[in-house]
Amino acid sequence: MAESWESRKMRWMFKLFPVYVGTGASITYIAGDYKELRVKIPLSWRTRNYVGTIYGGSMYAAIDPMYMLMLMKILGKDFVVWDKAANIKFKKPGTHTLYANFIITDDELAIIKKEVAEKGEVNYTFNLDIIDQAGIVHASVEKLIYVATKEYYKEKLALRSQAK
Repeated sequence: MAESWESRKMRWMFKLFPVYVGTGASITYIAGDYKELRVKIPLSWRTRNYVGTIYGGSMYAAIDPMYMLMLMKILGKDFVVWDKAANIKFKKPGTHTLYANFIITDDELAIIKKEVAEKGEVNYTFNLDIIDQAGIVHASVEKLIYVATKEYYKEKLALRSQAK
């Protein structure tokens, strides 16, 4: 799917957001429906570590908020979405530009929506590989994302504050 005016604007906003600029990475594409997003992590003065490879922290920071932001855009204002946990396994040093392609499938969305409808909330795990141009995996990432309806989340917070 092509970028929309809104997704293109979001991509450009990341170019101005100091925290993301500091990662040395860039978002190269956001689908108009927010179901796909691509990140590029070049080996540069910003991302190069002492031994001349891409910092693990740069790799992670470049990909950290993406699934959460994508789901927020896809699901809309009636849902609460949080990053809950992450696990990154480094497999090979990044000695040149790396890429991450985030895709949220219709099947994944259906599972998330079904569980949220049944339980009010869900913790969903996304898996992502950070690869080079040849498709060789340099790091594998697991992201645990929390999704709830706003109504359920407000009730949960109210019960939590009453328990204190």
